Amino acid sequence: MLKALHTGTMRMTPESEAWAEGLRADAAASRVDGHETGRPTAAFAAERALLAAHLVAWFDTELPGLLAERAADAARGGHGIDPEPAIVLTTTAAGCAAAAELLDRDDPLTRQVRGRFACVTELEYRRWCMRHPDDEYRLHMAHWSWMKTRVPSQWWPRFARWPLGTGDSYWLHRTGTAGAGQERRSSHLWKWNGTTAALLKPFVDETGSVV
Repeated sequence: MLKALHTGTMRMTPESEAWAEGLRADAAASRVDGHETGRPTAAFAAERALLAAHLVAWFDTELPGLLAERAADAARGGHGIDPEPAIVLTTTAAGCAAAAELLDRDDPLTRQVRGRFACVTELEYRRWCMRHPDDEYRLHMAHWSWMKTRVPSQWWPRFARWPLGTGDSYWLHRTGTAGAGQERRSSHLWKWNGTTAALLKPFVDETGSVV
């Protein structure tokens, strides 16, 4: 089974394919456009670049191992788990744009998994799962990567160890994966000055403690 995973000879089950296609269609039908109304172009571009860098690193260095772990779980008889599940990326409009560019690459792994991806917002994903639940991740694995660019000012004292300059604001990059072994999640603290974003501290929890 693991060999088949890497040669692309295995396919999603019809149930997984139908679930993923339904999610994509539902999201496309409800989505207005690919940008956030009234948001500065520079902020959107910076967010897209940061999410693109993360997604490329995750895709190239972590995804192969996650897929192998998923296949191993299925081989152990894990409650009807599809060894080649749909791969759901939940992100923002900027992240969806970054993912579309990544999935247009022409390399073996991208060709193998491109058709299994659904890139949607968190709201689109949650709405679909309310009507078509897959709580045990039998049909899909989920990776989330999105930037909280409007961190409430009342949260700012939690990050006092990483002070801001005049005109700066905090961004939180939240990311994680579920549906392949143990769930993984983390947050990374950035600052935005209206022109550029800079990493303040990787791996913080949202009380400001290092994890």
